[in-house]
Amino acid sequence: MSQPLVFMMGEFEAHIPTDRRYAKNHMWAVNVGSVDEGGAGSASGGGGPVTWRFGFSAYAVRLLQDVYFLDWLVDPGSDLQHRQEIGSIESKKAESALYAPLAGTLTRFNDELLADPSTINVDKYGGGWLFELVAAGEELISADQYLEHLDAVWEVTQRTIKGQLNE
Repeated sequence: MSQPLVFMMGEFEAHIPTDRRYAKNHMWAVNVGSVDEGGAGSASGGGGPVTWRFGFSAYAVRLLQDVYFLDWLVDPGSDLQHRQEIGSIESKKAESALYAPLAGTLTRFNDELLADPSTINVDKYGGGWLFELVAAGEELISADQYLEHLDAVWEVTQRTIKGQLNE
């Protein structure tokens, strides 16, 4: 794997691996298989549906801090709309709804996280993955584009964290 990109969140470095794609809701995606071929594919996606494995980026995990509860509102086999509410997450810093990063068919959840979601905190780009979804993936962006997105939203994020959004 090549060197990850780094986004500075104050003094904290959020590592953004370049071997995957990203959704603007701060989830990473790795192509784990072509629907037609059933084999592992590249992170670039193609034109047709593939199975994407999703998890939270280092940026999201840093904002959440210490995830301790995860709940899903949908079941495997469900057809999802882009931005459909699919579950919720609770952490030391926030309680938040989770939304589908793409339209597609949910194929499975990482069942180990239901018993112990703390893996998200320590292995965000590995064992802390959330779910798999069959979708085309055209809406996903590259690591470079995701870094540009983070640059664009960071000021608002900082003000929100500090409770200064309306100032």
